[in-house]
Amino acid sequence: MEIGIVGKPNVGKSTFFNACTHGAAEVANYPFTTIESNMGITYVTAPCPCREFDVVCNPKNAECIDGTRLVPTTIIDVAGLVPDAHQGKGLGNQFLDDVRRANVLVHVVDASGSTDEAGSPVKRGSHDPLDDVAFLEREIDHWFVALLSKHWDKLARTVRASKKDAYHVLADHFTGIGLTEEEIHRAMRSLDLDPTRLIDWKQDDIFLFAQKVREMTRPIVIAANKVDIAPKELLDRLCEGASNVVLVSAEAELMLRKAMSAGLVHYVPGEGDFDVTGDLSAAQEHALEKVRELMHIHGSTGVQRCINAAIYDVLDRIVVYPVENEKKLCDTKGIVLPDAHLLRRGSTPHDLARKIHSDIADNYIYAVNVRTNRRIAEDYELKSGDIIKIVSAAR
Repeated sequence: MEIGIVGKPNVGKSTFFNACTHGAAEVANYPFTTIESNMGITYVTAPCPCREFDVVCNPKNAECIDGTRLVPTTIIDVAGLVPDAHQGKGLGNQFLDDVRRANVLVHVVDASGSTDEAGSPVKRGSHDPLDDVAFLEREIDHWFVALLSKHWDKLARTVRASKKDAYHVLADHFTGIGLTEEEIHRAMRSLDLDPTRLIDWKQDDIFLFAQKVREMTRPIVIAANKVDIAPKELLDRLCEGASNVVLVSAEAELMLRKAMSAGLVHYVPGEGDFDVTGDLSAAQEHALEKVRELMHIHGSTGVQRCINAAIYDVLDRIVVYPVENEKKLCDTKGIVLPDAHLLRRGSTPHDLARKIHSDIADNYIYAVNVRTNRRIAEDYELKSGDIIKIVSAAR
């Protein structure tokens, strides 16, 4: 699973990426700072069962901070986008190749209106961030249209001549962008398009289909960045005119992450305050107080909220904790609550077994819900926060 950080140049994408990962992506005030995409690990947050069961956990794949578990997922800082990227302008081809790899997009928008459509600095408030939302969606739509149109006639003739299922033919051809038969079926049904008559589809039909496919396969969360300097009227307009908008200050989050690493503050990602734990200079104290003021106004810096929204709300994932000893909540080495896995909502114990290891899934016998200490059916739909023991002949 991958989150793609997208947007035009010079809006704070690399700062957002560094705030999520504490990475070292280059940051500068000019277009195309990110030429090669950066990849790293970010985290969604979830309540850890350690508090509920009064145990000390020692996770293998992430931290637990004050009962908040950090669950890892991959994130990509994609090269900046400019209008007509689908025609190869700017770094368009690389941008679109990176978008191909992502399951969900976080579109970092300059909510202060301080950069024009190409990412060059302009007077604050002079550029409408809603225009950026529209142009990014339009670029990806046109890219999808180009991919679909390129072989459409051939595919349509194949469906007509062989009477093969259109859903299967299209899904088989477009595996590179992650199209499934179910998504194709839903898209056609929602648009009332005839899957048996692809040969009769007009270009407008193909465009609407491509747009619907983009919405389903590359959903978008808007990170309204630079909220600390954004005019209120622009923020209001953005929130009213776009969906899945999260108010963000990537710079404030990055400052907190660096201060935490330096031992200057104690901070749980996503929370609305922090504690000073080290000796601050006057400049550091002043800067962190500005961050605190912003957090009190908006509830947090917004960065963690944005990542959580992308994974939980948009991709509809859950967090499940597998253990091998249901009494001590540990694995065979005594590590307490060792792992936390992200799964699709609707996943079963067998899906969890597959996530742990293919051998465990292949030799699956049954699963136990640790909270109830009862066996659960193989078709039981896991809930977020479940603690599950998998019994397998492979162990």
